[in-house]
Amino acid sequence: MRLLEGIVRPYAWGSRTALAAMRGRPTPSPHPEAELWFGAHPGAPSVVVDDEATDAPADLLSVIDTDPRGELGGECAQTFADRLPFLVKILAADEPLSLQAHPTLAQARAGFARENAAGIPVGATNRNYRDDNHKPELVVALTEFDALAGFRDPATTIELLRDLQVAELDPYLGLLAGQPDSDGLRALFTTWLTLPDVIMQALIPPVLEGAIAYLGRSDRRFTRELQTVLELGEAYPMDPGVLTVLLLNRIRLMPGEGLYLGAGNLHAYLRGTAVEVMANSDNVLRGGLTPKHMDVPELLAVLDFTPTAPSELLPGIHTLGAERIYSTPASEFRLSRVELDGTGLQRTSSISFDVAGPQILTVIAGTIEIRTPDGRVLSVPAGSSAWLGDSDPDVVVRAASSRSVFFRALVPGVGPRTEESGQAGASESTSRSH
Repeated sequence: MRLLEGIVRPYAWGSRTALAAMRGRPTPSPHPEAELWFGAHPGAPSVVVDDEATDAPADLLSVIDTDPRGELGGECAQTFADRLPFLVKILAADEPLSLQAHPTLAQARAGFARENAAGIPVGATNRNYRDDNHKPELVVALTEFDALAGFRDPATTIELLRDLQVAELDPYLGLLAGQPDSDGLRALFTTWLTLPDVIMQALIPPVLEGAIAYLGRSDRRFTRELQTVLELGEAYPMDPGVLTVLLLNRIRLMPGEGLYLGAGNLHAYLRGTAVEVMANSDNVLRGGLTPKHMDVPELLAVLDFTPTAPSELLPGIHTLGAERIYSTPASEFRLSRVELDGTGLQRTSSISFDVAGPQILTVIAGTIEIRTPDGRVLSVPAGSSAWLGDSDPDVVVRAASSRSVFFRALVPGVGPRTEESGQAGASESTSRSH
């Protein structure tokens, strides 16, 4: 059981207030703070801040490397090659991220091997595959959280394009209307993504003017979609992504709602604060709204153009005591939200955990205390995390403030604890509220 300090990633799209305020730091921060990482990612492993021994490992990656089976458990260590398979982030976006998609596991392994064989350095700007892993991800909103994700039903997109009443769009509208399915979406997306600059410069301004005119009408079914187009057109003038976002679902999550993105799903986070958990990977294929490298043929090979309703992207949710569990197909992670009451007025003031494998508890409001049977107590404030390894004993988590909220990330479906840990445990998580 260890206290972890996250690593701030200062990307330009980040917030100067959200992460700083959560961590009790001065606001605004000196630079944008986009993500706060908790995990053992080689590029930014979390700092271990509670070890008194001077020779103790300084970060979580070193802790795991020192004793993979003890920290991860035998099954997890074997399945994921002695590596923690997930990364937890607190994400704070004040500006849109790039349009992007992630490969399947098979595509990642093939692409990584192919680029290695071609001699492309892993850190090169034109590298698509920086590792051999896939990157399924789940976000759970802490504030209102806006995103674009998945290709909208073509019939609805045809209505949107018609309602815009932009003559310059007619040939492209006809392309999708003539084939209103995944093949038509692929054809239109590919056409827009590969337009010559001179055509792009003649097409985007009328689309933006059409969006302005549409928003001035009384009947406005697609208000959010076209407001987003205008915002992106201002931020990324003449970027093909300004057109291709017309094909995507515009989604708004309310606090506590989640969005699961599997391989091939084209998406972009637009604005808001959320907890995100993903498989440990840096593989991103970009599709616009960015000055970074774009490999169009590889992106097209990865993308899934199957029309997807927003409801199909929502994780399953069930509750177990005070724990709200978000279910996804990912084998690398499971995420849940726990809210505890420290006033004594509510029933749930503590929760106990007994589970095999590794866990990260990330506090986003208040403070929690984690207690072990031998009397050890670890205090974890908002903006920090706790690491629970497989060899750690069962713990009880208590609210140490009037309201304490944390997210629990673990590896689902791992078997009993390893013999080395000296613990008996069930293969499934059990939670008991007090």
